Amino acid sequence: MVDRRTFLGIAGGIASANMGAQAATVPIIDTHIHLFDPRRPQGVPWPEKSNAVLYHPALPERYRKIAAPLGIVGAIEVEASPWLEDNQWVLNVAAKDTIIVGTVGDLEPGKPEFRRQLERFHRNPLFLGIRYGNLWNRDLSAELSKPQFIEDLKALAEAGLELDTANQDAALIAATVRLTDLVPDLRVVIDHLPQFEPPPQATARRAYEANLRELGNRRQVFVKVSEVLRHVDGRVPDDVNFYRSRLDELWEIFGEDRLIYGSDWPNSDLWAPYPQVLQVVREYFTGKGPTAAEKYFWKNSIAAYRWVKREAGQPQP
Repeated sequence: MVDRRTFLGIAGGIASANMGAQAATVPIIDTHIHLFDPRRPQGVPWPEKSNAVLYHPALPERYRKIAAPLGIVGAIEVEASPWLEDNQWVLNVAAKDTIIVGTVGDLEPGKPEFRRQLERFHRNPLFLGIRYGNLWNRDLSAELSKPQFIEDLKALAEAGLELDTANQDAALIAATVRLTDLVPDLRVVIDHLPQFEPPPQATARRAYEANLRELGNRRQVFVKVSEVLRHVDGRVPDDVNFYRSRLDELWEIFGEDRLIYGSDWPNSDLWAPYPQVLQVVREYFTGKGPTAAEKYFWKNSIAAYRWVKREAGQPQP
């Protein structure tokens, strides 16, 4: 019997080989991968040992082998741990492999130690920002009324760093509107919005749609088109048309200048092998023309994250 991990590896290898001839002429920066190593003495806070698909080392060497044949030339790591020193662990790992062009770390605005920690990690040019939202038992909405939290996010913006918001729901979208009112100079990247199902109740849905459109008017807000695929009746559709209405909505609201590519690797393995994850959005954005594809796959990521080129094959404007 073939277990799920082996199946994913076989399927991914076949798909990768099939796509080799279709490798994009447009270079790709993947703005959302996770790095972790369960073999460390202290273990990892995520994923859990019970997760047979994910509980394996996710390191740049493994990612490069999957991604490079598909035309991916660089990646941004996004935190997968609330442990302070894991920010340094990621920076140390990234320093050894130039496919990593930056990391979005985990610090807590509003805490007395935030400014000291921000100064420490910001010294490293690979440290691009932090993530905050619906993870690690945190709630952005609850923090926005606290002056120190807002002052710390202003310090983040003054440092030229950005904020990713994590695991979307209607409350977090509403909070992001408030946040960008309070800290208008902060660049914000909304993660994984395609996976979020808008509220079914009419009033709540209208409020959500109004908030999303308001964010669409704010040039400092970007949307990461990540976690596009979904399970439906025991399968994961790989036809772009299944996802087209949701992608069209984001395209219509945020346009070609503020959508960016992210795979969510290796978490994406819960849905499909990496080549399938990429193929759906590659087909959609290639269909928008070469200029739009370039912006989605790498140009917009520079505006959102201000990452620095580390390899000859990594593009810069």
